[in-house]
Amino acid sequence: MRHIENFVLNLYPSTKLMLPIFVAISIFLVPSYYYAYMMLPLCMVIALLAGKLKEFMELVIKGLLVLVLFIFIMQSIIAPGEEILWNWGIISVKKEGVILSLTLTSRIVAIASAFLLFFRITPIQDIGQALEKVGMSPKFSYAIIATFQFIPEISKRSKVIMEAQKSRGVETEGSLLTRIRAFIPVLGPLVLSSISNTEERAITLETRGFSIKGKKSHLYEIKKSNVDIAIQIFTIILMIFLLVGRLLTWY
Repeated sequence: MRHIENFVLNLYPSTKLMLPIFVAISIFLVPSYYYAYMMLPLCMVIALLAGKLKEFMELVIKGLLVLVLFIFIMQSIIAPGEEILWNWGIISVKKEGVILSLTLTSRIVAIASAFLLFFRITPIQDIGQALEKVGMSPKFSYAIIATFQFIPEISKRSKVIMEAQKSRGVETEGSLLTRIRAFIPVLGPLVLSSISNTEERAITLETRGFSIKGKKSHLYEIKKSNVDIAIQIFTIILMIFLLVGRLLTWY
């Protein structure tokens, strides 16, 4: 079993998955954008405990901040309402639109940050092994793992090819048109190297007996501890509590 000197990282994948599930359910049970926005600081605390705060914040800033700001601005402008907070020509921001934007963006921030944190603190290999333990086919679990690994590998390979083209005198920086022209020569080597890498991976899997029927062995085994069970039970009880509270407010 792989041992990591970190409580959060040592948790079982299904235990870590309870966080995004809890967030996705609770933000609809608690109708407050304050509560939904608080899920981001919660994820930041967990990322800090896991030693992944810097990486997590980079994902949030680069992949989430611009999208949330765009949705907030557009929704505030186009949403109907009566109480105008700000007006400039034909553009007006209404109070109802701002409240709707806060509600929508808070839920996006909550769910997206929870899933970003989950994939940041959970190795893809652990997810695949956990899926196999619940009865999923090793081939299907490997397909999931390969899908998640495909984009980062393509990104790294494209950077290497771009650096090689740059060393040969190809202009890779400058205007948008220059970058597009520099990217076109990259496509050929990128596609060919991806195909070659796929063939090499397939050969490697076959040499390791991947297609042979029978119980598979792993380099390390992940096991669910009593702490994992306790956290999962506590999370389920908390979701039931929120559900009951929400139902009582309807009557």
